[in-house]
Amino acid sequence: MTTHQTYMRRCFELAVRGAGSVAPNPMVGAVIVYDNKIIGEGFHEKYGQAHAEPNAINSVNDSSLLKKSTLYVNLEPCSHIGKTPPCAALIIEKQIPRVVIANGDPNPKVAGRGIRMLQEAGIEVVTGVLEQEGRELNRRFFCFHEKHRPYIILKWAQSSDGFIDKLRNDRHSSPVQFSTPETQQLNQQLRTEEAAILVGTHTVLLDNPRLTNRSGMGKNPLRIAIDRNGKIPADFHLLDDSIDTLIFTEKHRENTIHTEFLQLDFSKNIIPQLLAELHRRNILSLVVEGGAKLLQSFISDGLWDEARVETAPIQLQQGVSAPQLAQNSLTETKFFGENKIEYFRQGKYSELSR
Repeated sequence: MTTHQTYMRRCFELAVRGAGSVAPNPMVGAVIVYDNKIIGEGFHEKYGQAHAEPNAINSVNDSSLLKKSTLYVNLEPCSHIGKTPPCAALIIEKQIPRVVIANGDPNPKVAGRGIRMLQEAGIEVVTGVLEQEGRELNRRFFCFHEKHRPYIILKWAQSSDGFIDKLRNDRHSSPVQFSTPETQQLNQQLRTEEAAILVGTHTVLLDNPRLTNRSGMGKNPLRIAIDRNGKIPADFHLLDDSIDTLIFTEKHRENTIHTEFLQLDFSKNIIPQLLAELHRRNILSLVVEGGAKLLQSFISDGLWDEARVETAPIQLQQGVSAPQLAQNSLTETKFFGENKIEYFRQGKYSELSR
């Protein structure tokens, strides 16, 4: 491993500390090195607050050393004024002579301008250090800007014979419980890390889900449901107006404080319409939790990036058939007692290690 790679890996370690708190910004870590020693570190901690580079710069005790140091950062320093001043300008101001970067920024507001600013100021810029690992770290951010939609994670639990539930007609019949306490905790963690969570009408009517993070730590995702004909009862959890909720429908309904009703054209495929709206709202990632028909629609349209399928050692013999994924997209299997979770990837992101 080269010296550049060693310090870049430290940037990655710092960057992930911002997971779930910085979206729609990327996760970024920065390290400042003088005489082969780290003299400053920082990461982007929360959206709207200081970026990684100023946090690292401000952590250096002797600022005179900055003029003789190298700054490592996993994403191109920003060049525009947003919630915070441009990081490239700060690096130039502090006269840091060398900057090492993993990835260029795909955001059209930056897209190479940060690197050009540094080079035009006479700063040596090294790019492409652990580039693929950097893309993996910020795959949601890259997907959002390159594919113009959120990074999509499909998630469901199933029996060993391929059913996601028994046949039920109403919510008075309880769903089959596949998850263990350990895998339930992972499900809650996923809700803290991703921006939004989506379910279809049938799932809401049968399960009356809250779609909140019940771990007691971290944020709630934006709750999203499809309710074409306004069938969700007003006393259901999704309409309790407790947290931000978006309902896609074709019926006009008045918005409330935390609940917005948005009309779609249901005579056409609604998934592209839905994703375009989420992109417009800067939603970087979306978890699709069900039901089976909705999940299979995303699969059939090729609109997914990752899937997490939990299988329990239960046989139902009959019921609601689980969605089907190509086995060549399977990248990893983890066991949790007798349950297992299989991880699938599609497209260019499947080439990257988890």
